[in-house]
Order: sequence, then structure tokens, then C-alpha cells
Amino acid sequence: MEKLYEGKAKVIYPGPETGVVRVYFKDDATAFNGQKRAQIAGKGVVNNQVSAALFRYLEAHGIPTHFIRQLSEREMLVKQVQIVPLEVIVRNRTAGSFSRRYGVEEGRVLPYPLVEFSYKNDALGDPLIYDDAALALGLVNGSELARIKELALKVNALLKEYFAQRNLELIDFKLEFGRLLHSAAPTDERGAIVLADEISPDTMRLWEMGTGEKMDKDRFRRDLGGVEEAYQEVLRRVQAAPSA
Repeated sequence: MEKLYEGKAKVIYPGPETGVVRVYFKDDATAFNGQKRAQIAGKGVVNNQVSAALFRYLEAHGIPTHFIRQLSEREMLVKQVQIVPLEVIVRNRTAGSFSRRYGVEEGRVLPYPLVEFSYKNDALGDPLIYDDAALALGLVNGSELARIKELALKVNALLKEYFAQRNLELIDFKLEFGRLLHSAAPTDERGAIVLADEISPDTMRLWEMGTGEKMDKDRFRRDLGGVEEAYQEVLRRVQAAPSA
């Protein structure tokens, strides 16, 4: 089948009807804006199934998403969107680029969840961008930006609780949002902002509660080993019932 788009971790194919597409999750892994590349066995299976479970959970708690249903271990059916060219990062503790940028140790609890934006542009290395610049460049309008911030903070609150019930702490994560291109369901409004892309160990930092062991893509970025095992463990906990 002809590809509509192929990115670093996913391939997009036409769906069975107008307004929907199929997303295939690959095992390819990249870090540092594509400078580090490898294959992680089973990563696509984990990311597809974790994303599907989290999209269902968020939808059940009032978050609009592009998700329709899971098709297979590696594929899901989603509503077609125009991706807003902003990566939305929500931080609960200091880690990664935030710690390096400001010279602070990893793991410091922030006084409130911090929302940052990066301009989605591979040629520029996805630089940080402030709100007024995003508006001035026409990447979003004011109401869209306010809606994205509102949804990102709601997603953070929901996922923090979700993972805490599974003995994992949500340190930070990246989200992407899109504008619906079609009305694929009776409740859809064309142009409405919805959560898109994926939510997986590729896009989150998850630390084991009590030990701080990394259970996410940092194991690949930092050559810590046990990448496949960590991803599989996250999937196992997502599929298991929450602890009391």
C-alpha cells in the first residue's frame, strides 16, 4: 500500500475511508535529532499497544484524541489530522535537556508542572520556542495555544495518577496535537484540536518509584542496556490492573 508519510518511528498509510489513516509502528530508534540510530526489538509493538491503552484511558476521561481503534500489534486506526508544528513538553521533575540547559541536577521536583514548546523543524533541531514567537510565526492562533496548554496539563494530571498506580513516576513527556481534517465521527468538529501522534516509552520519562530506575528511551540514549526489557515491563504494567 502506498505510504502517505514515513517518519523516524512510524509509517502512515491510507485508511479504509476518508478522514482516517493507519499508523504502523516501527522498531527504529533515534536520539539526539537522529544522530544516534538503532533498532530496538519489539519497540513498535510496545509503543503501539501502550499508546492505544493510554489513548483509550484519556478519551474515557474527557481528552479528545485522534485514536479510533487498535488494528494489530503494530497498527492503529486514527483520525486524519494536520499536525500543529509544536512539540509540547510537560515537566514534573528536572531531567534531560532541561537539566543541561539550566545547569541543575536531575530529579528536582518542580513547584508546578512546566509546559515548554519546541518548534517541529528537523533542519533547525527542534528549537525551543516561546508563546509569542509561535503566534507571530502563525504556527497556532491564540485560542489553539490556550487549548493545547489546557489539554497538556489535564493529560499530565491524568497520566501521573495512572502511572503512580503502577509504581512508576511520570517525570516528563512530549505530546503532539493536531487539527481534525474531517468529521470522522458525529461528534467531530473539523479543525478542532485533538491529541495525536503517540504516548509511549519513546515520548515519556518514567522512573521506578523508590529506586529511580529509568524505564524509558533514556536507556537507549545513555547506553544503559536493558532497553527491550524496560519497554516490555512498561507494557506489562499498562496491561495489568492498577495496584491498590
